[in-house]
Amino acid sequence: MSMMSDFGKAFGQMFDRRFLRVLLLGLGLTVLLLAGATVLLVWLVGAFVPDDLTLFGVTLDFAGRVVSLATIGLMLLLSVFLMVPVASAFTGFFLDDVAAAVEERHYPHLPPADPVHWREAMIDSINFLGVIVFVNAVALILYFVVGPFAPLVFWVVNGYLLGREYFQLVAMRRVGRNAAIAARRRHMPRIWLAGTLMAAPLSIPIVNLFVPVLGAATFTHIYHRLESRSQ
Repeated sequence: MSMMSDFGKAFGQMFDRRFLRVLLLGLGLTVLLLAGATVLLVWLVGAFVPDDLTLFGVTLDFAGRVVSLATIGLMLLLSVFLMVPVASAFTGFFLDDVAAAVEERHYPHLPPADPVHWREAMIDSINFLGVIVFVNAVALILYFVVGPFAPLVFWVVNGYLLGREYFQLVAMRRVGRNAAIAARRRHMPRIWLAGTLMAAPLSIPIVNLFVPVLGAATFTHIYHRLESRSQ
């Protein structure tokens, strides 16, 4: 029940202007990146594939345009799968603002936290994106093996990743990287369970875009609740 209470408090703050700012920044940068990648790829295709292409003695008119359209279609398809992990990575740059907003409203007695340096945030976000892509690629293979249990595998795998990332990010603001890692290991079973509950909405289009912000807010509450009991 405590975890649901933490989520409820996070959800209740969802329309905080700082939450919305982080969400819009993450989505905006993601759209720009994917659009830029599409334009670049189409340009490269246009540079190497002529408009008229002859294959096996048959001239294909407008082949370059057809390939370009196919490239755009491919990128749109890939964007469906890349939107969430890329948005999560970009949003990770600004999640410190989400944690600060939560603490300001619910934990005003705490001293100001040390913001995570932008370089550390960038490294963590890039590492997190790499881990998400790699682990989910491996999980994709398992999906064909486990059949109807595939959604459960998805939730458990991503639950571990989400819990690990967000709890550590929140804790680092208060106690630094080494102590944050120690706290994460100390509470890992509960963190994993909470992360799995957060991972379930990842299966729902549109809703999954809100997960990074809600996750950071929820784990801010979880961190303070668990660590207050440990002291």
